Amino acid sequence: MLKSQLLKIAIFATGLSGIVAEYILSTLASYFLGDSVFQWTLIVSIMLFSMGLGSRISKNFNTNLIAKFIYIELILSLLVSFAAILVYAAAAFTLYDDVLIYGLCIGIGLLIGMEIPLVVRINESSDQLHVNIASVLENDYYGSLLGGLFFAFVGLPIIGLTYTPLLLGGINLIVAVFLFFYLRKEIGKKTIQQLQITVYTVILIWGLGVATASPIITYGEQIKYRDKVVFSKQTRYQKIVMTQWKNNHWLYINGNQQLSTVDEVMYHEPLVHPIMQLAKKPQNILVLGGGDGCAVREILKYPSVKQIHLIDLDKEMTRLGQNNSILNQLNQNSLNHPKVKITNQDAFTYLQELIPQYDIIIIDLPDPRSIALNRLYSKEFYHICKRLLRPNGLMITQAGSPYFASEAYQCIDNTLKSCGFNTLRMHNQIITMGQWGWILAGKNPKFDLRKNFLKIKLNQIKTKWITQDALSGIISFGKDIFGEKIEDINQIHDPKLYQYYLKGSWDLY
Repeated sequence: MLKSQLLKIAIFATGLSGIVAEYILSTLASYFLGDSVFQWTLIVSIMLFSMGLGSRISKNFNTNLIAKFIYIELILSLLVSFAAILVYAAAAFTLYDDVLIYGLCIGIGLLIGMEIPLVVRINESSDQLHVNIASVLENDYYGSLLGGLFFAFVGLPIIGLTYTPLLLGGINLIVAVFLFFYLRKEIGKKTIQQLQITVYTVILIWGLGVATASPIITYGEQIKYRDKVVFSKQTRYQKIVMTQWKNNHWLYINGNQQLSTVDEVMYHEPLVHPIMQLAKKPQNILVLGGGDGCAVREILKYPSVKQIHLIDLDKEMTRLGQNNSILNQLNQNSLNHPKVKITNQDAFTYLQELIPQYDIIIIDLPDPRSIALNRLYSKEFYHICKRLLRPNGLMITQAGSPYFASEAYQCIDNTLKSCGFNTLRMHNQIITMGQWGWILAGKNPKFDLRKNFLKIKLNQIKTKWITQDALSGIISFGKDIFGEKIEDINQIHDPKLYQYYLKGSWDLY
């Protein structure tokens, strides 16, 4: 009876650590390889296939099944424990981190697949067949549920990718040790000696992993960036990193640059000042994204503004913008201003609950490099935004690069026009990002954006970079030689944009 219970506990632990390993590898693949939806789909599919293959392989095990199960549990504990450490180390020294990620996925899947049928066979003398199979699978599925909840609410946001794998691998190790000591009478003497050496060796390796995990991952993180990493945090939604070179800082989300103190004004001033000038004494402003606070800093230069409502999914990002000394100095404490209201929710769902009240909407979201971000550049989303604008309201969205991702840039413009907006394309050369673009959109089709844009006077606003002469250059484009003319629009059920974005010629920069 004790043996049966221990084996069921082992399967519960396997289900728990296995599902978390799946999520860890998917998160790592998204971070290092990009396109999160694709990577999660691929990792889950490969692991499930590997589990099936592992089950097939297990039928060849005919003797000493308990010892084989303990060996598998020990190996599994090491692979799970060292998943993040190995991937970060590989990213630092090789170009084949993708091979390692998928290899770990296959290895962990094979081991989990071997364990379940082995437990069924070992336990067949304790329970009737239908009870045996049902209880084994039941414990595996319950473990998977707990593992998923743990990863979502504790592992990723609180413990992080450094120690979550070690913790879960440690659970597998504890299970293996308990099985070894409680069931050793059922294992041959020669096998016991070999297994005992293996158990102590794995415990030692796991202990070394706990001691060295943080410096190894920190080193791997550092190699990924050219400059010194001064802040790194894995939140529930993304990886936030800040680096430093001399007196300058860079902010990255999931490895992609969001701003640099070298030239962020060359991005944020064109994003904010033209639309604020066109709106004529705007009072209520909605900012989507912009958790660094730099766009809000520029908006607060206008005394007519009564309230700025900033919506950013990630509380850790806005908390960083409020409290981090580097960002706090850069954004001039803007996110702590009494005119600023911060909401940490998904913009797509939250905006549907709001009433029309905004003079201006500024969309300062990350690039549409995934399905999740793609919907925030969709026709459906722009319709929601249009409803929230007052009759003469204006909106501007960052739109990637008009040259490095010309088709993506056109697609955003087409999508805005399909919602009834009249649009004006804008761009600027940003030192650390290359040619970047925005699209200005007006709700009133009779309002001539270009004509009124050229009438803007900036003499009343203090700026660091943008000037009267720079304004005309921002809306001036030469002939389009960087991509084919497209007419596609981006919709949730037909996500064109992120595909265009990923096909962009980013290596040119």
